[in-house]
Amino acid sequence: MRVGTAISNGSSRPVLERDGALLALEAPAGASLRDLIAAGGPLIAPLDAAPLTDATLAAPLIPGKIVAIGLNYLDHIREAKMERPQRPLVFTKFTSSVIADGEQIAIDRGLTERVDWEVELAAVIGRRASRVTVEHALDHVLGYTVANDVSARDLQFADGQWVRAKSLDTFCPLGPVIVTADEIPDPQALALRTRVNGETVQDSSTAEMLFGVAELIAFCSRSFTLEPGDVVLTGTPWGCGEFMDPVRSLAAGDVVEVEVEGIGTLRNPVVDLA
Repeated sequence: MRVGTAISNGSSRPVLERDGALLALEAPAGASLRDLIAAGGPLIAPLDAAPLTDATLAAPLIPGKIVAIGLNYLDHIREAKMERPQRPLVFTKFTSSVIADGEQIAIDRGLTERVDWEVELAAVIGRRASRVTVEHALDHVLGYTVANDVSARDLQFADGQWVRAKSLDTFCPLGPVIVTADEIPDPQALALRTRVNGETVQDSSTAEMLFGVAELIAFCSRSFTLEPGDVVLTGTPWGCGEFMDPVRSLAAGDVVEVEVEGIGTLRNPVVDLA
């Protein structure tokens, strides 16, 4: 099942994507997809539902919180010439950074000149997870989506911590939809790629993760509760512009595409703030 959020006739509503059509999910008036996930009921569209007209996908949901993981791909660790972490490196991105497929990544050149791309598999929590075991961790996942952990590298390295550099407005493209976990039998066997202006710059697999999705959820839930509608970004593979020779950064006019096998592609143009 592919679920998300659409804007139709000026209103936001949770939807099911089927064969390219968007169908409204059964939901109380004004309820968001995150509300439906938290309620714990089935995500269904009425049998007689007609495709929404004049509907466009928004970000699939605004998470309660975004939990992100750094240095979690072996190929990226080798690329960055950094030590292999002994435990997951956890940080956050503010939810105000979330944008949808097709929206602009806007760069404030008064703040940053070195903005980088990071394709990531994102796990969407469906059931409250507190101190869960690795063996049961995936039972708490509703599904998966695609994220671009856009990063201001100059801020990241200057600040000494990562939150500001990762949380600038528009720095978390998310979507285009959430694919439910029953359609992703093994989250550790997915190809993921990034293209900048059509050129492939990242091409790897979630098999390269140092800590798999189940390990990440179990580790995080030991320290803080993961609530329905929270999103866990699971790290990025090799191919980031900051570690190329010479270094590459995003520029106005670029188009970034990040994709994960079986889920979809996020395509976002880059602009400079006036």
